[in-house]
Amino acid sequence: MNFSLYIAKRYLFSKSKNNAINIITGIASMGIIVGAMALFVVLSVFSGLRDFSLSFSNDFDPDLKINPTTGKSFQVTLAQENQLNKIEGIASYSKVVEERVLFFFDGKEQVTYLKGVDANYTKTNLIAKNNIFNGKWFKPNTYQVVVGYGISQKLSLGLFDFNNPFEVYVPRKGKGIIESEADAFNKTTLIPIGIYAVSEDLDSKYVFCDLTLTQQLLELKATQVSAIEIKLKPNVDETGIKERLNSIFENKVEVKNRAQLNATLYKMLNTENIAVYLIFTLVIIIALFNLIGALIMMILDKKSNLKTLFNLGSEIKDLKKIFLLQGSLLSVFGGIIGLVLGIIIVLIQQQFNLIMINETLAYPVVFSIQNVAIVFATIISLGILSSWIASSRVSKKLLD
Repeated sequence: MNFSLYIAKRYLFSKSKNNAINIITGIASMGIIVGAMALFVVLSVFSGLRDFSLSFSNDFDPDLKINPTTGKSFQVTLAQENQLNKIEGIASYSKVVEERVLFFFDGKEQVTYLKGVDANYTKTNLIAKNNIFNGKWFKPNTYQVVVGYGISQKLSLGLFDFNNPFEVYVPRKGKGIIESEADAFNKTTLIPIGIYAVSEDLDSKYVFCDLTLTQQLLELKATQVSAIEIKLKPNVDETGIKERLNSIFENKVEVKNRAQLNATLYKMLNTENIAVYLIFTLVIIIALFNLIGALIMMILDKKSNLKTLFNLGSEIKDLKKIFLLQGSLLSVFGGIIGLVLGIIIVLIQQQFNLIMINETLAYPVVFSIQNVAIVFATIISLGILSSWIASSRVSKKLLD
């Protein structure tokens, strides 16, 4: 066995005659254990909050979305649709048209998005399956619509209210003098048959209706769309599919994945995660000052032993290595114990929901191997650095 490692293990597992050193070493060990446990639990909680926050947009946003690079719409020819159907990684896709328009109901008005979708939308998006709060999804080629919960509240809009028409006004294209309302707007009466609920922002953003109806109101051709939303098959090459899509549409479109569609949200969540990691890493650094102090006191306590080893022919670098390995081993064992305790806490919370945000919602936590690796690497790297700082006090001058 390596000479320095053997002595480091003896020093680690044997008590010192000086109780002060034993107490400081115990405090350093507890600091590492608690720091590792706390860092892992907090990262797991933020991973849970991240997944919880993204779950709303994941139900609403597609895996990929094709948007025009210029203007509000682009042409989709039959040949291009045939090419889309031949891409093996695409499970389904839906053509959509959306535009901000004016809605009227019972003397109230609101400007929000009218989103026309085709029959494939329910295969591409989970909103029709998971987020219908009341009523049902509309039938294709009808005047039926599904509105957001926030819109229904603002307009006091109910379902199947035939006494008060739900009207949409869309500005007409063209130039010239406007002499009447009919010259200024395309309008029609819609029939709300469903209310969706996803999140506060999204619930106040969209009114869903049939694609053909939206194209007629916006005076678009049957081949004109605002976007194509795509659902991918599991474990496919997203980059390769994006390149294929750009090739089909001759690089006149931009293809974005879910993270790019919600770039601000992802950036905010990542920034919060990094900030929390740095704060708790600072706590661990402060705790490791106890490790530095314990090792320095150990060096002073074992000064006579070190002098004997030096006189017997041991080199200074080997003596330094003893305390470097002792501190590193203490960090490894403390990190492992802290991680085990943190994993137990996270698994208990996942299984039994002991800590609640409110009466119905438990604090979301996610067990992640990535978080385990991050915490362990942090503890080990900082522990080795602290041990190196302390072991550098061993010098020939000290032993003279």
